[in-house]
Amino acid sequence: MATHTASPKVFITGASSGLGEALTRHYAAEGAILGLVGRRGDKLADLAATLPHPHAVHCYALDVRDAIALRAAAEDFMSRHGTPDIVIANAGISHGVNTEDPADLPHFASVMDTNWMAMVATFSPFVGPMRAVKRGALVGIGSVAGVRGLPGHGAYSASKAAAMTYLESLRVELRADKVAVVTIAPGYIRTPMTDGNPFPMPFLMDADKFARKAAGAIARRKRFVVLPWQMGVVACLLKCLPRWLYDMAFAKAPRKPRMADRQKAADDTQAASKTDTDPS
Repeated sequence: MATHTASPKVFITGASSGLGEALTRHYAAEGAILGLVGRRGDKLADLAATLPHPHAVHCYALDVRDAIALRAAAEDFMSRHGTPDIVIANAGISHGVNTEDPADLPHFASVMDTNWMAMVATFSPFVGPMRAVKRGALVGIGSVAGVRGLPGHGAYSASKAAAMTYLESLRVELRADKVAVVTIAPGYIRTPMTDGNPFPMPFLMDADKFARKAAGAIARRKRFVVLPWQMGVVACLLKCLPRWLYDMAFAKAPRKPRMADRQKAADDTQAASKTDTDPS
């Protein structure tokens, strides 16, 4: 039977690392009842054990691309605690990609499925219950990278543009039902996803500060917020640039390493390390 308490009830995907972990720790410190989704059950369990109230945490180890498993987790959480106050679709991945290489086609698909389609699947079980009680907030994590198509980031930029357009559609759809839809577009945040970026990251923000700012925006039911705010200015400038000027400015922009390139670099490093330590 669902329980109803004064504690906020928050359901978060991609909770075991990066932005999701920071958001989890923030809401746990506020005494929230948490539903945490991540691919690795061991990491979720380790995280839950470090939170102030581990008994108020429910972990669901699953891949967000599995819509059936995701719905089952949502329904289990609601059967225990009722309709959540906040649902955060945070799960996301990023790969450098090259359209010319057929080996990258699966990476295009996995990025789109994780960053956009899984967001839809995350919200789907909660929309009806939230409409019924006329409250709640659905929060989607977009990105400044979705404002314009960044070279070498075609999969990520496209997925985040799709996510933010979808969130806008959903926001208008649910307006009459008093269900808030909040879009948060991060710039560069210090997480494992950005750790491997081989290029400057202006206005880099720590994840815990991001979580505090994001939670404040959610509490105020902001429709759209860019964090840090300086990247909001950058996003506006990017959006306003005429195409010819944008093309000229970004033609030689640094690119995120492709999965194949990262694997090769890792293999080369491992081979070099073996050579350095092998006495033979």
